[in-house]
Amino acid sequence: MAHFQAFKDFLMIDKMKLSPKQLAKDYGLILVGTFIMAVGFVVFISPLKLAPGGVYGVAIILHHLFNFPIGLSGICLDIPLLIIGTLWLGPKFGMKTVVGIVSLSGFITLCEFIYGYDPLIPGDSAHFLLALFGAVLLGLGLGLIFKTRATSGGTDIIATIISKYFKHIPLGTILIVVDSAVVLLALAAFKDWTIPLYSWMVIYVTGVVIDKVISGFSSSKTVLIISDKYEEIRLKIMDDLSRGGTYLNGEGMYNHSEKKIIYTTVSRKQLPQLIFFVNEIDPKAFLSVLDASSTLGEGFESLKEKAAM
Repeated sequence: MAHFQAFKDFLMIDKMKLSPKQLAKDYGLILVGTFIMAVGFVVFISPLKLAPGGVYGVAIILHHLFNFPIGLSGICLDIPLLIIGTLWLGPKFGMKTVVGIVSLSGFITLCEFIYGYDPLIPGDSAHFLLALFGAVLLGLGLGLIFKTRATSGGTDIIATIISKYFKHIPLGTILIVVDSAVVLLALAAFKDWTIPLYSWMVIYVTGVVIDKVISGFSSSKTVLIISDKYEEIRLKIMDDLSRGGTYLNGEGMYNHSEKKIIYTTVSRKQLPQLIFFVNEIDPKAFLSVLDASSTLGEGFESLKEKAAM
């Protein structure tokens, strides 16, 4: 009875939280993301015999050993894992994950039928370029899927189940170990050290691209300014740069004097102007510049739109 309720909740989880418009947008992103991933796997990753973790890393190994179709092998591995994960962990994966699993398998099968299995560029000299571009496509596709708050299924589910019993180990660490096991399986299958080395590179680049897709390619800079002439600097920031900021209360470590710290965010183009203004007003000021991977709120990217993505 508990298992039946888990599946019932699983089927309803998306409808309870999102409007039809947002659901349509999310499913559209999932379909675009899985199509991009399918191209990455079939055109770039599989012809090199790379197995960059995950269910489709195993599917690629099976394809090259036994000539099994990659898309069919992937979904045959994914569906049992999804069922086990739902029964074990509850309805946390949602229908969007099901759509992702089915559409990825479908698009891979379509690419296999249309494109085949030959390398896009023949010759060993092109391997690095093909692996790099394939990793970018996988990261882009996964990033779009993750933006909908869905998961990619597969080894994510295995890692989540393991983390339930080894709570002291971070989930990310477990996922790396599981994916690395798939990479080493490829080494054992093909007896070629270039395969795991390229595969780990693909895993790394994919993770970097995912982070960029989720957080955005922001050109903003967060600036902390400590100066006794904070009021004059504040006026320059507000009047000349049309930016706001926040005062933070601080205390000097040397003489314990009270300090006002200006916390503000400006665009990359405005940063040289801000540095010029601060130096002009107080050459003894302390200024720290940080990269803002994502800046949300008035004057920057909409927080509401970002939350809805």
